[in-house]
Amino acid sequence: MTDVAVFGAGSWGTTFAKVLADAAAAHATPRSIRVWGRNPETIADINRRRNGRYLGDIELPEGIRATTDPSAALAGAQLVVFAVPAQSLRAQLEQWRSLIPADAVVMSLMKGLEVGTDLRMTEVIAEVTGIAPARIAVLSGPNLAMEIARREPTASVVACADEELARRIARVCTAPYFRPYTSNDVVGAEIGGIVKNVIALCVGICEGKGMGDNTKASVMTRGLAETTRLAVALGADPHTLAGLAGLGDLVATCASRLSRNHTAGTLLGQGLSVDELANHMTQVAEGIKSAPAVRELARRVGVEMPITEAVVAVLAGRVGVDQLESLLLARELKSEGE
Repeated sequence: MTDVAVFGAGSWGTTFAKVLADAAAAHATPRSIRVWGRNPETIADINRRRNGRYLGDIELPEGIRATTDPSAALAGAQLVVFAVPAQSLRAQLEQWRSLIPADAVVMSLMKGLEVGTDLRMTEVIAEVTGIAPARIAVLSGPNLAMEIARREPTASVVACADEELARRIARVCTAPYFRPYTSNDVVGAEIGGIVKNVIALCVGICEGKGMGDNTKASVMTRGLAETTRLAVALGADPHTLAGLAGLGDLVATCASRLSRNHTAGTLLGQGLSVDELANHMTQVAEGIKSAPAVRELARRVGVEMPITEAVVAVLAGRVGVDQLESLLLARELKSEGE
């Protein structure tokens, strides 16, 4: 896979392009990496080996080129990576699908559930493009972009139904500071990455309200339990949720101030409304859009998710953040395993 297209010039898309370039340099492998983005200023900045809007003064490696032309980005691509906002993916794919090379492998970096269909991002890709699921992978795990861009050691998971293909992709993105493991559990990897955003909103709200570490640890632990229940109901391996794509991603997203969802939750806990968040954040907190879809999916498969239900109620304005505590403690007494 010497020719790669990355769609999304935000923090994670640009950082992953950097990982690919650093991996190629470490293994002395020639690689063409093209980043597509919508904003001409950001594209021009990337071509000057920076993305100041999202990554500050971090220098990008040589070999990364950026464009606003999707056909130029996709021409000859063997691996196509999508890192666009989850709720815009379908509309954009409908414009791009005829441009994707017939033999290309596709990978999602996105951690969202489509509103209205409750589909995971790999399912949206398969539905819109007609690409076989065995050629669609997902990368998940504790992926705080700024830390990875600074070359801080990070492990992640490449999941694909074809595990040999997952291994091929993992080799392409193995950099001195970035260690991908492999899995064939696409459902578990995606559900872990989706629901942790909702749990991080709740942890952020608790932090914004000044609650302590006991509270936040309790939310994270029970959040992992309800994430696992949903994933298993959808056919996932429960061990996936105990790994990097589950527990690892949850801890990073819930605990870090670099996390968009944690930040959004903190601002909500401090009294801001959902509409006011846009004035304080430059990037999308996927959990805000995905939370109602997660709740609907859980209800459809008969899985109880009390933290998700509480977060959705707060986001919808049905209850205030001051009522969150009583909602979280209202569940009937049960065994911890239930």
